[in-house]
Amino acid sequence: MIRILAASAAISVIAVLMSMVGRGGGNFYVPLLIAAGASMHEAATTAQLILMATAAAAAVVFQRYKAVDWKLALVIDPPTDAMAFVGGICAHRFTSSSLKLVFAFLLVMASFLMLRPVRERERELKNRFGYWHRSFGGYRYVINLWLVLPITAATGFVAGMVGISGGSFKIPLMVLAGGVPMRIAVGTSSVMVAVTALTGFLGHTLAGDLNLRWALPTAASAVVGGLIGGRISVKVDPKRLKHIFAYTTLLAAVFMTLNAFLSK
Repeated sequence: MIRILAASAAISVIAVLMSMVGRGGGNFYVPLLIAAGASMHEAATTAQLILMATAAAAAVVFQRYKAVDWKLALVIDPPTDAMAFVGGICAHRFTSSSLKLVFAFLLVMASFLMLRPVRERERELKNRFGYWHRSFGGYRYVINLWLVLPITAATGFVAGMVGISGGSFKIPLMVLAGGVPMRIAVGTSSVMVAVTALTGFLGHTLAGDLNLRWALPTAASAVVGGLIGGRISVKVDPKRLKHIFAYTTLLAAVFMTLNAFLSK
């Protein structure tokens, strides 16, 4: 119980930081839960519930400040959600060590995406099939659906399998492939993270991985962190935190890789 309470306190702090930039934070929650004594499958399941609670709480705040493009979320998120459910069910087809290595690889990719400089700019509007023209919040941008939809589907499968939300990939994807302003990308990502985490959580739960002793206290602390982080985010430029998150994500990748080899 002491380890669960300590993990819950740490998760609350992480939830504040992650909700500030529209990321789920599964890349931190899973290693933390494993270090506290949860198995890989229990950690992945609990992390999905934490992601859902944190993102939903933050999304409420972002919606109040009109930073959520609901139409964008409704178009590009369903492939992620469907594949996250499949990934949650298929997780037991892989060993704990292989899941950890896949997870570590995704962390490295996410860290480099966060380090890549992203420029918000209005794209040249082209009347081509598969390019969706959007106008929201005083901005105009074009979403390349040929690129975005397959990537979000693949991200959802792996995210559901290893207990992350995919927010680390969705924000750079929205900004780089669609020219979505960072503020709107962060708010919209919070909504998508919550739904993706829900489908991944249901998949893991159906597979029998839910442990309520871990899930309930950690999810409650995540809600508090999500509300606080959302309020801070609307007042602070989230891009200032990109490098910090990138380097801490690399550290999480190193930890998970070592954990995978040492547990064999």
